[in-house]
Amino acid sequence: MKRRLLGLALAASSFVAGPASAACEDIRHLTESYIVCTFDPAREAIRVYGVPDGSSEPLTYGAVRDILRQDREFLVFGMNGGMYHPGYGPVGLLVEYGRERHPLNRDAGEGNFFLRPNGVFFVGGDGAGVMETEAFARARPAVQFATQSGPMLVIDGRIHPRFLPDSDSLYIRNGVGILPDGRVAFAISRNAVRFHDFATLFRDALGCRNALFLDGSISSLYAPEVRRNDRFSRMGTVIAVAGALPY
Repeated sequence: MKRRLLGLALAASSFVAGPASAACEDIRHLTESYIVCTFDPAREAIRVYGVPDGSSEPLTYGAVRDILRQDREFLVFGMNGGMYHPGYGPVGLLVEYGRERHPLNRDAGEGNFFLRPNGVFFVGGDGAGVMETEAFARARPAVQFATQSGPMLVIDGRIHPRFLPDSDSLYIRNGVGILPDGRVAFAISRNAVRFHDFATLFRDALGCRNALFLDGSISSLYAPEVRRNDRFSRMGTVIAVAGALPY
C-alpha cells in the first residue's frame, strides 16, 4: 500500500511512468563495442531500487518486474546500479522514492568504490545528474532516486586522474553519464575494457562532462530492444526505467 501511495504521488509529478521506449544502439569506440541506451528523465521514469528492508536476498530483473507489476508497470530497461556488501546492502548512498535508505559514504577504503573521486547518480525534480561525492555533499540536491558508486569516470570533462591508458586491468564494465541535452546515457561494454578507454567513451564519443562507473565484475543489462536479459544476475541495486501497462 505504501509503495502504491508513493507511486500515486509521483504520478502527479514529472516522474509519472509514461510510454517509455529504450533507445539502445551499438557504438564502436576505439577498438571495442558498447551498448548505449539513452533516456529522457523529463519524459521517462528512471528509478533506483535496492534490496527490500530486512531481506538478504539479491535483486534480479525478475524481482524488479514483480515490484513494478504491483503498480501496473513494466520494466523497459534495467542495469546493475552500484556496489554492495556481502548481504547485498549498498556500500554508499541509496535513495528510493525520496527516502534515504542508506547515507552518503565519504569514508576512505580499498577497492573501486573508494578510488576517489567517486560519485552519485541521481534523479530529481530538475532532471538527472551525476555529481562527484564531495560536491553532492555540499549541494545536497533534492532527489527522488540516487545511488552512489565509484570511481567517477569523467569529472567536469576530465578523465579520472588515476586511469592509465595502458592499464592491463580489463573487465566488462558499465556506467552512466549525462548527455549535453540532459538525457541519461547508460553504457556497457561487450568485451573486457580498461577504465581509461571506458571513460573516453563517455567523454569523447557521447560528450558527457560527468560520468560514473557502476561496476566491473557483475555488469549486467536488461534491454529487450537489443535482446539482452541477463536473468542470472544477482544485484544489490538496480537502476530501472518503467513504463505503464495498459489498463
